[in-house]
Amino acid sequence: MKLINIGFGNMVNAERVVAVVSPESAPIKRIIREAEDKGNLINATYGRRTRAVIVTDSDHIVLSALQTETVSGRLSGDTGEESVKGDE
Repeated sequence: MKLINIGFGNMVNAERVVAVVSPESAPIKRIIREAEDKGNLINATYGRRTRAVIVTDSDHIVLSALQTETVSGRLSGDTGEESVKGDE
C-alpha cells in the first residue's frame, strides 16, 4: 500500500485513487454535494480553499487544499518540492 500526503499530514491510499480533478466545474461541485449528502465526503482542507478533489474507487470524495498538479505529481512519484512550497 502506497500512501501519499494530500496536505497537513493527511494521507490517501494511492492505489484507490481514480481521479484528481479541479473543484471549479459544476459537475464536480454536484459530485461534492452528493457525497456530502451520502456521508462519503472527507474534507482534508483544514478550513482552507479546496484546490483538488480526489475521487476514490470506493466512491469517497476527498477535498485537499493542495493544487491538483501537486497531488498528481505525488501520485506519479515526483517529489515536486518546488510546487509544494506555500501549499501547506
